[in-house]
Amino acid sequence: MQRLIGALHRFLDDIWGRAALVVLGCLLAQMGLAYGYVFPALARDILGEMGWSRSEFSFARLPQLAAMAAASPFVGLLSVRYGARRVIVCSILLLGSVFLLFPRVEGLYEYYALMMVAGLALTGVGDITVSHAVSQWVIRSRGFALGIVYAGSNLGGVLLVPAIVAISAESDWRNALFFMGLGAFGLLLPAAGLLIRERTKAERSVAAATAPAGGATSSRIETDADLSLRAALRTRSFWILFFSLFAFFFYFLALLEHMVLHFTDHGMERDDAVRLYATAIGLGIWSKLLLGLVADRIPEKQSMLIDYAALALSSLVLLVAPTSALAWLFVISFGFSYAARDVVYPLIVSACFGARWMAPIYGALMPTLLLGAIGPLFAAAIHDRSGSYDLAFQIFALLNALALVALFFLRDERQFRPGKMPSATRDTDTQR
Repeated sequence: MQRLIGALHRFLDDIWGRAALVVLGCLLAQMGLAYGYVFPALARDILGEMGWSRSEFSFARLPQLAAMAAASPFVGLLSVRYGARRVIVCSILLLGSVFLLFPRVEGLYEYYALMMVAGLALTGVGDITVSHAVSQWVIRSRGFALGIVYAGSNLGGVLLVPAIVAISAESDWRNALFFMGLGAFGLLLPAAGLLIRERTKAERSVAAATAPAGGATSSRIETDADLSLRAALRTRSFWILFFSLFAFFFYFLALLEHMVLHFTDHGMERDDAVRLYATAIGLGIWSKLLLGLVADRIPEKQSMLIDYAALALSSLVLLVAPTSALAWLFVISFGFSYAARDVVYPLIVSACFGARWMAPIYGALMPTLLLGAIGPLFAAAIHDRSGSYDLAFQIFALLNALALVALFFLRDERQFRPGKMPSATRDTDTQR
């Protein structure tokens, strides 16, 4: 037993003790993102009762994404000022309250308003806050820790959606959403309130002092040289990351909506197309864990390039008619890259600008979510005019290729601050 514990301790490295509890709390909080997955699953029931068109129902995503994009910079700033735990707890309270109100919806605009508020709550339990909380406690194994935490949204979707559909079948969609509200108060709130804790400044100083020099810790320890949001906005790396994140969302959101339609357009049976779609989503759990492990052993920039290379590959595969083998190549490359992106982005932000202001800088990058929401509309418009997704997929492939090339020019911007000459002896390209 002692050998087993020792082997587990070596594998988890600094994800141990209080840090492990924080990671667990953040994992459970991230499961709250799965609350956004249930509406497509309940769409038939909701539309059948309310009499809305599919366009009216789907349009709710736009104001929700707008709310999430607008709130992201403020969530990052609030996480630094008041602590990620407070932001997460308040967001779960808001999330639970919104889902207790959904059963009372009687009109379309009430639904839109609640979807916007739900978007604010989902932002508060999303990538920005949990990455800030985890980064305080885990240094050497931060990539793996983030992989564990971010798998919570996928795990939540796997567990929650079938359960909610079953409840809706037994009663109705209103009761199903009401039970989700109770679940937020009964499970997510205690997990965040009891397990997540802020690390004091003294504790962070001790951790930084005792961490091994170089290796995976070089860009993960807070220092006085870390760039603020205002300073980061004046760097080339920020705008490279901004463009690459826009290209990702523009492509990713479009494929989520049109993947099944694309495969069936080429003669694939609907059940087979849905199976491929579900497989791509399910791969997210494993890709986050895998790239998290890899990211702790290679430079952050290389992790980023691996992820975007797989993303670019998936878009290139779409340019040819999907045979069985090519369809699976797409599913594997897309399923790996879309989910692993969650892990590498906080890491590369820290590598370029430092860990201290990672949350607000990451938050300032998230308005790309709203810009990326144009992707599904763009793909639909192309298909409606030409009867094919070909032109849309060509543009997606071009944007992904440009993003991949641009990422080669990322660098540690702390070495290029005004008044500081780049050191000839230090790597200025975010390599460890």
